[in-house]
Amino acid sequence: MSTPNSIYVECPDCGEETLHEVLKGKLSKDGDTFEGTLKCQECGRVHTAVVREAKAIKVPIIVSDQGESRRSVIELPEDELLCVEDELVVDDLPIIISSLEMNGGRVLKAEVKDITTIWAKRFDKLHVKISINDVHKTMSTEVMALPEEEFFVGDMMTIGRYNVVITKIKTRDSIAQRGSVPARDIIRIYARKARITYS
Repeated sequence: MSTPNSIYVECPDCGEETLHEVLKGKLSKDGDTFEGTLKCQECGRVHTAVVREAKAIKVPIIVSDQGESRRSVIELPEDELLCVEDELVVDDLPIIISSLEMNGGRVLKAEVKDITTIWAKRFDKLHVKISINDVHKTMSTEVMALPEEEFFVGDMMTIGRYNVVITKIKTRDSIAQRGSVPARDIIRIYARKARITYS
């Protein structure tokens, strides 16, 4: 942490974090704490404040990538709040948090300092599961997609040697019977084998 010209802190008058001009101030010996006289850029209130920069700590992370898991570590501010579904970057690889481990149990959110392990999966390419109905039988397969790639109910796709039509898409919250859903939100695509007629 270096002495800043401006800083975001809570203003006593505004009651929220606002941009403040640093009128004067000094850093602690370890460089983690700044104490100074500040002027709120919203209301003009001048007041003193002590700002502590959160210490970065290393947290073990297990990343699942196409059926294989690899261990790594990620450095994050100790007071940062992480949640399941948050997106991060580990070793230049985009990932999404699938689970957080704390005191031997799994939680949906926690501060970095309380987390013992982050469980995540690679997020630049996703496996999208597809069930294809062919009259009397159903086949399961999957396709690779980018997280933001959209799939539309009613669209035709080519899966292997089959042409299929998407009939509905199961998401985490519901089943879409029309419209589109990005790959990141899809649990499973339901499709039927298309009948092609030639004129």
